[in-house]
Amino acid sequence: MLGITEIRWHGRGGQGVKTAALLFADAAMGEGLFIQAFPEYGPERMGAPVAAFNRLSDKPITIHCSVTNPGIVVVLDPTLMGKIDVAAGLQKNGKLIINSPDPPAEVRHKYNISNGSVKIYTIDASKISRETIGRDIPNTPMLGALVAVTSLIPFDRMIKDNEIKLKKKFASKPEVVEGNLSAIRRAHQEVKSE
Repeated sequence: MLGITEIRWHGRGGQGVKTAALLFADAAMGEGLFIQAFPEYGPERMGAPVAAFNRLSDKPITIHCSVTNPGIVVVLDPTLMGKIDVAAGLQKNGKLIINSPDPPAEVRHKYNISNGSVKIYTIDASKISRETIGRDIPNTPMLGALVAVTSLIPFDRMIKDNEIKLKKKFASKPEVVEGNLSAIRRAHQEVKSE
């Protein structure tokens, strides 16, 4: 990895945006990378737009400000598309990963994403989370999609690290642990690109 990779996450309160950024950062740290993970809240309530950020580098990170020019944007809630400019500041040749059942080309047209250098990926993370976890919480499937699209960290590291964290948090609910791990695995396989 050369330099700093910056990621911006968009979603709504209750969808696990902050948790996804933290889980990704923890797994990256397990690979020996330097990391930052932090949220940015508007109104702190369920359903309000939320953003979270990651920075990853193989060298110490000395900047401590918002991410304004990410190389990767992850959108957990497709209803934010068109309401806020999720692609604002996205670098040339950046990657936009969207929770949507629609194919990437259709998403590009539907939301008039005119920057042709941006690569669009879609994954039906809501459907996957409903089928594996039993609720529409798309954060863990989006982790699987992010790892598939970027290869910033090995997939096995993501699974192993998340399994440890989930088993700690949901010690008495093994079905929640397995559901989330299944969601990550499925999304890793099912993400679509242009």
